[in-house]
Amino acid sequence: MFKLGLVVNPFAGIGGSVALKGSDGEDIRALALEKGAQPLAPTRSQAALAMIEATHRNKLQILTASGAMGEDSVVAAGMTPVVVAEYAQPSQAEDTQDLIRCFEQQGVDVILFAGGDGTARDILSTLDTDIPVLGIPAGCKIHSGVYAVTPKAAGMVINQLIEGELLSLREASVMDIDEAAFREGRVKARNFGSMIIPDALKYVQATKQGGVEVEELVLQDIAADVIENMEPDICYAIGSGSTCAALMEELGLENTLLGIDVVKDNQLIASDVDAIYLSNLCEQETVEAVITIIGGQGHIIGRGNQQFSPEVIQKIGWEHFHVIATKQKVQALEGKPLIVDSGVAELDDALSGLKKVITGYHDSVIYRVGIDYDA
Repeated sequence: MFKLGLVVNPFAGIGGSVALKGSDGEDIRALALEKGAQPLAPTRSQAALAMIEATHRNKLQILTASGAMGEDSVVAAGMTPVVVAEYAQPSQAEDTQDLIRCFEQQGVDVILFAGGDGTARDILSTLDTDIPVLGIPAGCKIHSGVYAVTPKAAGMVINQLIEGELLSLREASVMDIDEAAFREGRVKARNFGSMIIPDALKYVQATKQGGVEVEELVLQDIAADVIENMEPDICYAIGSGSTCAALMEELGLENTLLGIDVVKDNQLIASDVDAIYLSNLCEQETVEAVITIIGGQGHIIGRGNQQFSPEVIQKIGWEHFHVIATKQKVQALEGKPLIVDSGVAELDDALSGLKKVITGYHDSVIYRVGIDYDA
């Protein structure tokens, strides 16, 4: 089941139609309503949700807040929401932030939000994980790069995610301007950071020849990305397979092609380890894992890396498993999901959902894990 977290800022864009150039602050919102402004975000959210195809709706669970913060839009689009929080009306920025924390606890696959740059800032200030986000443009100020071009476009992206299409992930900037200065005719924009968004599939420019990846260069790019993000004092359990072997080669370390090696501070500390070793290691050290896809099959757990036992997987934590593969290998699956076969059905179900796959240097895709046996 695809879990979508929806948050709607009911006041986003309310000052635009009455020439207030924004909606930040209770005074501005009150003035906008006094001037006859109508909320835009709820109807724009409904327009996005209406694009979700009927055949996808039984695969979708929409988590949201009560009333105008999401529930009303979902119902208006003909679907049934799962209300996970209730807030007093009118809602405040703190309510949006609290709802984002709730989405993180619930483990949503994507956060869809309707608002403007101020809403994006509220989410950025709260989001502690790399859950992809996508904005439905509804504010007066849309300087940030985290939005779809239209509400309908946002709905189409959600369709693609539910279908399991191969979408890249990329960082997009969260920008905002000083509304007071803007009302005086001065644009003072500021970059507040970035969030991860699902994007159209993009090939790695440095490794493309006629649209086809050069595998050796792609493997080097993948290795460079992983190595750049390796942190001191953390043990990395490097899985089996040729893609992981390329990572070890880039590190200049010996590799067990069909086994699990452990690296710490770019040094090999153990070779060809078993599940007992990994389990004990998790008791003493912080451990992360790097695994790859078995070409043609799609397995990422349970084929060639049984050393990652159910106990070890739970001790490491699924969020600390990093999947690496070339885009050619991912595309060869032809839309079939990645497979986890830990031997424990309940754990396999828990690992199902969307997973980031590193496919190049600062390049990744989001891909579905787990077979939907009810489909």
